[in-house]
Amino acid sequence: MPRKAKSVTDDGVIAVPQPDDISEVEREDAMGAYLMMFASWGIGLPLPFVGLIAAFIYHMINRKKSPFVGFHSLQSLLMETPVSIANAGIVVWAVLIFTPYASLNAWFWAAVAVVSVWNIIYIIVSIIACVYARKGRFYYVMFFGRHAFRRYYLTPRRNAVSDRNEPPKGL
Repeated sequence: MPRKAKSVTDDGVIAVPQPDDISEVEREDAMGAYLMMFASWGIGLPLPFVGLIAAFIYHMINRKKSPFVGFHSLQSLLMETPVSIANAGIVVWAVLIFTPYASLNAWFWAAVAVVSVWNIIYIIVSIIACVYARKGRFYYVMFFGRHAFRRYYLTPRRNAVSDRNEPPKGL
């Protein structure tokens, strides 16, 4: 018989924790996943992958604290990935302008405008998700929320059986 996900009850209902069930520490850790973006911007604004590296490290450190924290840190990491790639593309293009391979043209400014709007949307969504996480609630970001939820609430825990403390065998 296949193992069920830890959060699925016997009658097939997905057991999602309610705000009262989530501790203050978990709420703060989940909120920190979204605040990491602002800290990384302050450190490495011209270096777009600093935010991605910071989000990855935060996720790797905090992912096992609880499914709630893991969900929010993974969602934050997934949101950061395309934004970092787009920002890196603009930085590379801007550097190439000073070489004979590229020139400053309307396409560059259009790309800067699109990526700027994307960054503004990212900031707004991150602030909303941060507030929701602080309140112990879920905010499902388009494209990424479903994947993060599936990863932390619908997949069986691999080591769920081995987490029990038992005496040594043969005693």
